[in-house]
Amino acid sequence: MNIKALLCFSLLFYLTAYPQYSEEKNVKTDIIGVGVISVTIGGSFPVTGTYSSFITERVDQFISRMYAQALDLSTRMATDPVLYRKTKADLDNFALRGVKLKRSTGEELIVDLQKFRLTGDFTYNPYLRNDDVLIFPTNDISRNFFSVSGAVNLPGTFYFVEGDNLGDALELVGGINLSYEGVDSVELSRLSLDGQTEFRRTIGIDSNYQIQRGDRYRFLALETHRKNFAVSVIGEVNIPGMVPITKNNTTLYEVINSCGGFTPQASLKRARVYSGNSLAKLLENQYNIKLEEQPDLENPSTRNILLNLELALMYRMSNVVTDDTSYFNLENQLRVLIEGSSLDFRKINDPESDIAKYIVQSGDIIIIPQIQNSVYVFGQVLRPGHITFIEGKDYNYYVNEASGLGELAEDDEIMVIKGGSRAWLSPQREIVTIEEGDYIYVPKQSLRTVRSYIMEYSVYLSILASIAAILLSVVTIANN
Repeated sequence: MNIKALLCFSLLFYLTAYPQYSEEKNVKTDIIGVGVISVTIGGSFPVTGTYSSFITERVDQFISRMYAQALDLSTRMATDPVLYRKTKADLDNFALRGVKLKRSTGEELIVDLQKFRLTGDFTYNPYLRNDDVLIFPTNDISRNFFSVSGAVNLPGTFYFVEGDNLGDALELVGGINLSYEGVDSVELSRLSLDGQTEFRRTIGIDSNYQIQRGDRYRFLALETHRKNFAVSVIGEVNIPGMVPITKNNTTLYEVINSCGGFTPQASLKRARVYSGNSLAKLLENQYNIKLEEQPDLENPSTRNILLNLELALMYRMSNVVTDDTSYFNLENQLRVLIEGSSLDFRKINDPESDIAKYIVQSGDIIIIPQIQNSVYVFGQVLRPGHITFIEGKDYNYYVNEASGLGELAEDDEIMVIKGGSRAWLSPQREIVTIEEGDYIYVPKQSLRTVRSYIMEYSVYLSILASIAAILLSVVTIANN
């Protein structure tokens, strides 16, 4: 017995032996027989057979209840996850359109549950009567379809029903999207039976235009760019928050002016512009693709594939050796994530500067931190932490203010990390001006055990032994 037959048998058993199973819990079993009618389901539905319904039920309510009960039974029966997924896929594969309702009087109606669910029009969802028969068509949407795309609210592919017209298609897609202007024509694409040739033409929007099986319609309109473009400004500006911008024509200078300028506490040296969506930025720069126009790309797995593709393209013609791979990956990730972050905000009032002319993009995040008035000292110092910034003081002053070096400090390897660029500079090798927000890092001496020395020198000795063996061979061969 196959899965479908088993479900039908089980469901029929429950509805006959335990009629209260199919009703709401608050319905008394002693009045269950009042208003009960018999309805038969045939065709390509997950469960077929004759079942109890009520005279107050419409087709959609009855079908939804039967589907829910079949799904519940399959969940109880399918202990194997693979079998459950297959059963669930089979249960979900039934047509919502073109359902034939046969009355005992000989009357026949075509039920369209998809239209009913979209429009709420009960014309497509009639009441059931005793001895009604519902016949579901085979849901072969790969061949028995029409598709609608373009300037509509709910583009998609739909089950084709004989007699469908363009008005039906508009109902199924929720009508024309009003954000587009001047939508007055439709492009029709119709393939030959062998799929090798295409009939293509542009027609007016005529609700009575008859659709054929396999038709593809595209409602034509110029793309609308009237969208909610905005950037986020955080930190030391007078009016922080979301700032509306144009699509491709608003400068950073204009954004800062819209925020009322900087506060006296703004640290322009450490201010940054970050892309709000690094993948969107990468796609736009490398492939001219707008992520907001490609909803399928929101899938995390798709994002990972695209980022891996970008990394592979970077590697393809490179001379990066294996030892440098980790460092290159780090730098490449930073390249994507901190686009625009090297701009110097201190020059923003110069109309000819790069920062003043910088064009912001929707989703960008502009961070204006507060002046720290301190330098952070960490590593091998006795009291790591923030030290009050004093103009003109060198790194030794801040190390001493942190109670000096620890016993294991590597004093000739002290580094100054700039708070703005995060550049590492050696104050022993060049003159480094300490600024507010900078970091001073004191590394620790590399402590090594006798075992580590033995292992290191054993490598050297093995190399020397190999060289000696080669030289001995050469001398031996020369003497012979």
